[in-house]
Amino acid sequence: MDTVDLLWRHEKPLPPRRGRPPRFTPDQVIAAAIAVADRLGLLFTLRDVADALEVPVMTLYSYVRSRDQLLQLMADQCRAEMAVTAPAGDWRARLTAVVADNVTLFDQHPWLAEIESERAVLGPGTLAKYDRELGAVDSLPLSDADKDAALTLVLDFARSCARALAYARREREEESPRQWWEREGARLATFGLAERYPLASRIGTAAGEAGGAAHNADAALAFGLEVLLNGLSAMPPAATGADRSRPRSS
Repeated sequence: MDTVDLLWRHEKPLPPRRGRPPRFTPDQVIAAAIAVADRLGLLFTLRDVADALEVPVMTLYSYVRSRDQLLQLMADQCRAEMAVTAPAGDWRARLTAVVADNVTLFDQHPWLAEIESERAVLGPGTLAKYDRELGAVDSLPLSDADKDAALTLVLDFARSCARALAYARREREEESPRQWWEREGARLATFGLAERYPLASRIGTAAGEAGGAAHNADAALAFGLEVLLNGLSAMPPAATGADRSRPRSS
């Protein structure tokens, strides 16, 4: 079955299959695969999905032709179902909400943050997400191509921060950042490193004391977003040029 047909199955019904009626709908297979990926991560296999559905793995090939095709369907479905903050405020407030919504999406489906591709998933969930999030940058005095690039930059930032936050949460289950810093910082102080690495010592100590860790993922998100927004506000007005705008898969 063609991927585009499967993605748009609710807009244009799929043709009936020969033989016995299918045991599952495509939606049920996709939902099961998402649940498996949420539990196992991106290394899940079709056999894992088949086991969750309690069917032989070959049965899945009557629904999707490959794991890669299933991943595209899963990604589009997650984007279609993601929680969305109602648009409000100026472009800075709306982009801030876009970042928060995407961090939440990656928190719910961590494997989604690991999918890297320049090929957009041209499904209704992905296109609706792209169109909605472009509304946050549409008022900027940029060309359409640069509006696309600005949104991509913000989404890539959200993806990177979501990964860092996921790792940080796992570490914090073992030990708080403050506990780690107080122990490791005290040990490093015994080596007299301030003279050997003066900048690292001074600035690293200040950052560690401020954030309670050598790297604080929450602080990095807040600081980075402020820098991104300030940078976009300083962009020069749009120059005439080709429109390179295109849908994004993030």
